[in-house]
Amino acid sequence: MDNKKTLKIGRSDFGLIVRNNHYFVDKTMLIDDFYHNGNDIMLIPRPKRFGKTLNLSMIEHFFDVQKSESASLFAEFAIAQKEAFCKEHQNKYPVINISLKDIKASKWEACLERFKMEISDLYSKHEYLLESTKLSELKKNNFRQVQNKTASQAQYEYSLKHLSEYLKIHFDKEVIILVDEYDAPIINAFNNTNKPIKSIDRENKTFYEEVIAFMQVFLGRTYKGNEDNLKKGLLTGVMRVGKESIFSEWNNFDVFSITMPYFSDSFGFTQTETEKMLSYFGLQDQIADIKKWYDGYQFGNKDNIYNPWSIVNYISKEKAGFRPYWVNTGDYSLIKDRIIEQGVKDKVQELIEGKIIDKELKENFVFSDFEADSELIWTLLTYNGYLTQVRESKYGNYKLRIPNNEVKIVFTDIIMNWLNTKVKIKRDLLISTAENLINNELIEFEKGFRQIIGDTVSYFDTAKKTDKQSEEVIIEPEQIYHVYTLGLLTILSDDYIIKSNRESGEGRYDIMLIPHDKALKGIVIELKQIEKQKTKEDTPQLVQRINKEINNALVQMEKNEYHKELIINKIKPEDIIKLAIVFVGKKPYVNVVG
Repeated sequence: MDNKKTLKIGRSDFGLIVRNNHYFVDKTMLIDDFYHNGNDIMLIPRPKRFGKTLNLSMIEHFFDVQKSESASLFAEFAIAQKEAFCKEHQNKYPVINISLKDIKASKWEACLERFKMEISDLYSKHEYLLESTKLSELKKNNFRQVQNKTASQAQYEYSLKHLSEYLKIHFDKEVIILVDEYDAPIINAFNNTNKPIKSIDRENKTFYEEVIAFMQVFLGRTYKGNEDNLKKGLLTGVMRVGKESIFSEWNNFDVFSITMPYFSDSFGFTQTETEKMLSYFGLQDQIADIKKWYDGYQFGNKDNIYNPWSIVNYISKEKAGFRPYWVNTGDYSLIKDRIIEQGVKDKVQELIEGKIIDKELKENFVFSDFEADSELIWTLLTYNGYLTQVRESKYGNYKLRIPNNEVKIVFTDIIMNWLNTKVKIKRDLLISTAENLINNELIEFEKGFRQIIGDTVSYFDTAKKTDKQSEEVIIEPEQIYHVYTLGLLTILSDDYIIKSNRESGEGRYDIMLIPHDKALKGIVIELKQIEKQKTKEDTPQLVQRINKEINNALVQMEKNEYHKELIINKIKPEDIIKLAIVFVGKKPYVNVVG
């Protein structure tokens, strides 16, 4: 009989997975780590689809006094070796496990209805309490009202606390309370609140403020001042929401973020776990490519963490090849508009080129500060899994990079969105212009490039930016042209390594495209800019100035041997395009040698 395990995608019920002989990556030692941690209440933020819900289900099945039949599910996993621990604690506690991931709506009234439905469903799982001889009739009436969705908002705000009280009375045991994706309602409300966020103690609260006010009581009363009923608590989410006072008064609470060396291998797959899984399914020979696509994360002091969602999907759909499974599962609307802001997109381009950036990560993330503090984008990107730490640098900053090929697609898509949607350029024009370049069809490239630049760059974009107080130049026009040119070229990032401002030969080129396929042409680009004359300039005079600057650029490339890096990368000299682009106002002029 073939007893080979199978994969189950999109299900996060530990019991269902193990009972039905689906493959489970053993994370059961998280149970021991959770129980023996000195903090009664923990928040462990991790990116979406990194195993948070499944891990909470695993913890529930282990401790829940109502799930004694689940004991056998753990027999083949590591936690079973802790025999004394299992004997003392397995299936000995009442457990509350609720997920807030689906609390999403466009306004507060609809959001509250979703809270009511989730809480009603939770109460229904514990309907046996209505038969308890230990609960008073008053408590049973409150239970029924919450379950029937006829309770007041205040009753729902206290619903987790009350349920833990009922369970404690009935079982005479303290309760383990698990809350999954606690921050989902907060993020959703922020995305759907268009008005500026005010102080939450004012009248006429925004949607966001209503959610914050609800959560302060809903979670605050559950985890603070509930010591008589609470054994342990664990929350998961993507972020730690700070300053909104959800957690401000908890003295028995701690956060184990992605930068801390705790629970660092409990979410996501380690190198060993990934290799074991690939070997089980006969794909061990593909580890090198899988690593490029889905590895690259570092949590705390543990590197080489693989994206579990992508690994499971790739194994299940191996014949379809490498695809961005994880990046297609979520909405990154919160980040994309901020990435295309001036100053941020420059750093994004550096990341796409494979560079590492140095940024502060602010653990106490404050959504109400988002509009005023553009630097919060780097914290958001890192905690959401779009960037990963390489190491901590000086002064509490972190070295950050894009973790893998899959996530790189998000960033290139954002650049494309910037060019394609925000400035209304058609994708086919971008593609044809880029193809004209790599096919050495420079006349057509110049035509397309002029159209793109003409449609995207304004006079104000290309004006010199100067600090008003020091009169120091902050942004030169040439930098703007550089960014826009790189933005166009990101469409080629699957076939080319795109580099910028790197040393080669005796100098530093502006842009270089190194093909993965050595049969393709290599390209080195030098950008120049000449100021447009305020008075009308005769065409012959303008042509003379343009030709002079193009010639200067070509001479500079030859003299400094910018092409040397392409030669080192085994590109034949005859397959190297040396391209000079001179900008006059918004109009680019192109010449080429090679």
